[in-house]
Amino acid sequence: MDDITAAGAQFTVSRADREHLPAILALLRDDVLGASREPVDPTPTDTHERAFEAITADPAHHLAVVHNAAGDVVGTAHLTLLPGLRRGGTLRLNIEAVRVSSSTRATGLGAALIEWAHEWGRRQGATMAQLTSDKSRTAAHRFYGRLGYAASHEGFKRRL
Repeated sequence: MDDITAAGAQFTVSRADREHLPAILALLRDDVLGASREPVDPTPTDTHERAFEAITADPAHHLAVVHNAAGDVVGTAHLTLLPGLRRGGTLRLNIEAVRVSSSTRATGLGAALIEWAHEWGRRQGATMAQLTSDKSRTAAHRFYGRLGYAASHEGFKRRL
């Protein structure tokens, strides 16, 4: 567990346990895009359970949760270490599914969580961080730009 501070408040970041899954699912739904993509009921499905087990069993993945002083889950991020041959064999930190509860947004917690993720990645040997953000999330793009990220690539996705 690690402590982070935002707006003078203390938060704790830890690896997610099975008990955190409903709270993580609720956070994924707690924004404009998530409200249309994620189920209304945060009760984990069999598919969620299998995905959670695969993520937490793989040492290249770190599913983080952020707790406030009351112990409530108010943030999450899914971190993945990606080894590659490009750029001299750089180990990349991939950051995705970053969410901060609507009740805690605009407090600096998101920036503190991203900085914590960067430090976690450095401790694992990563020398580059990358993330993707839906094109419609213009406020998130400004946020990531303030944190030093550059929109250097065009991403593509396809359903299988």
